[in-house]
Amino acid sequence: MSETETKPPRINCVLIAGGVWHDIDFARLELLKLLSEDERVRTRVFEDYENLEALSKADILISYTCDVTPSLKAQEALRAWLTKGGRWYALHGTNSVLRMLTSGPNAGKWDAPRWAPLMMDLLGSQFISHPAIEPYMVTVADPAHPLTEGIEAFETTDELYHLETHGDLHVLLETECTAEGTGFVEAADAPGTYPVFYIKNHGAGAVLYNTLGHCRGHYDLQPMLEWWPTVDRCAWDLPVFYELLRRGIGWIKAREA
Repeated sequence: MSETETKPPRINCVLIAGGVWHDIDFARLELLKLLSEDERVRTRVFEDYENLEALSKADILISYTCDVTPSLKAQEALRAWLTKGGRWYALHGTNSVLRMLTSGPNAGKWDAPRWAPLMMDLLGSQFISHPAIEPYMVTVADPAHPLTEGIEAFETTDELYHLETHGDLHVLLETECTAEGTGFVEAADAPGTYPVFYIKNHGAGAVLYNTLGHCRGHYDLQPMLEWWPTVDRCAWDLPVFYELLRRGIGWIKAREA
């Protein structure tokens, strides 16, 4: 490289991949493969949000988790990082807090306790429930945005997230739901229109959220269930999902320096 050539700046990425009831190994590997398509990106991988030193040095953040709630200190660090210009691509169950109730009228059902209001405000939503995994249509709410330009409505078989939303969201993809949640405490009022892919701004930074991407292997329901009979890849089987992942990664890399 000559002295007159510009060296491309390094992009420091933190990938949070952890939690329960999902094939985290599969999602982690797929995301790392996508990140490796750009040699500028150098990625550190963690199972939770508690390495605040790594977060402070990150340019971009990606998360694929289920029931992984940051400590209050970590949530405050995430808020400060976003406000200063960080961009976070949050996937699937990042917005979930889940507890199985063992007593009372809802014993045996999953609850979504509001234990992390700051986290959910940062993300722009909290998972409440989902119906059975069945095919549903995802439609384009903003066809003019670069993240969705040229994307057409598509059918996927995935977890359709019933969400409690927080703040002003720029919805890019959405879906209509007519089914109640299955096995969840808050399920009766679930039918409606829900965002699938959206942006929530925070100061100079932003969160990009994509609810798609459920995945599960044979061993991922232990100890609740010893063996799950199928390997489920859901939206990961669709080229359009990988297109949304690549576009999202490109979008968070385009943050203001």
